[in-house]
Amino acid sequence: MKKGISELAQSHALYPQEQLMQIKRSNKDLFIGIPREIEEYESRIMLTPEGVQLLVNNGHEVWVESKAGETAKYSDRDFSEAGAKIVYSTSEVYKADIILKVMPPTLSELEYMSAGQTLFSALQLAKVSAEYMKSVVQKRVTGIALEFIEDKVGGKPIVRAMSEISGSTVMLIAAEYLSSANEGKGMILGGITGVPPTKVVILGAGTVAEYAARTAMGLGAEVKIFDNHIYKLRRLKQNLGAHIYTSTLDTYTLSHALSEADVVIGALRAEEDRSSCVVTEEMVANMKSDSVIVDVSIDQGGCFETSELTTLKKPTYKVHGVIHYCVPNIASRVARTATTALSNIFTPMLLQIANYGGIDDSIFAKEWLMKGVYSYKGSLTNQSIAKRFELKYKDMKLFLISRL
Repeated sequence: MKKGISELAQSHALYPQEQLMQIKRSNKDLFIGIPREIEEYESRIMLTPEGVQLLVNNGHEVWVESKAGETAKYSDRDFSEAGAKIVYSTSEVYKADIILKVMPPTLSELEYMSAGQTLFSALQLAKVSAEYMKSVVQKRVTGIALEFIEDKVGGKPIVRAMSEISGSTVMLIAAEYLSSANEGKGMILGGITGVPPTKVVILGAGTVAEYAARTAMGLGAEVKIFDNHIYKLRRLKQNLGAHIYTSTLDTYTLSHALSEADVVIGALRAEEDRSSCVVTEEMVANMKSDSVIVDVSIDQGGCFETSELTTLKKPTYKVHGVIHYCVPNIASRVARTATTALSNIFTPMLLQIANYGGIDDSIFAKEWLMKGVYSYKGSLTNQSIAKRFELKYKDMKLFLISRL
């Protein structure tokens, strides 16, 4: 009996064997174009050569317009050696299926685009118009705003990364304009033995504020932070791991703090289409002469009544003797660092999009990506933008239903 079982077991190898059915991969090769930024003094680019190399090694095609990485200190040769194709005209690079751009394309650049393409870029609502949004929609491109994209836990990774850079950089900017070399007050940002510390006021308690406060405190400055959200102030104190002066935006307390400040950082964000402007011209007039205002929120209208957009070529002006720095793209001052941060986010994101079968499948599979979409198949799909410009709006979920 045992012998029969043994023979049966040995002969099992002769039986027909089960084999796993080959599953069709949903991978889709991507065709990516990176135009040269033409916006004045925009120095960032969306991918580093290392990011391009990883994408190319995974079977994707990347075209880079000649000199696109020059301002971030990346040469055409760097990208070419990474596997990208260098193209020498704007019209050619816009033939790609996916366009990666830091700044929103101008109306003339939009003319190069056609239906079915995907545009990843910042939107900067403070600068665009209803006519611009209509042009994007009429092109029937899929528009995805960098500042709207979320991650799996509801955070905004690109906004966070640029805010960290801006927060770390903003105190260095303030230090420049406090110095005698720039006709400032001739003060060091911080404090030394026997000398009273520089007084810094920060409006807002988000990421920019956190990194600005961390830098200022590290230099020895006296820091006060104002925000109307108690939970943000509490979280900020916890993140900094230090006792720090915090207050709600009480007019009297804020006015007094501003009158004593050497540096004021505006890092409030507009909420629900409400302006972040909380500092009146009268408050600015009561500030000390040659004190410095750096308005990081200028791209959303600014925190100060006296704020006006400036550029990196002419970044400052004076109102009531107070130096105003109101450049919207502060992260562009450190273009190589900012480019690396952007590439670290977009390289894995693009690989994931390819694994899901392309842009359309990824948008409807991943809600965090869908939240970045503001234009899709000839419709404006972001409700707040539609409300802001009084345009027609179509919910993305209606497109999802039509796919079922």
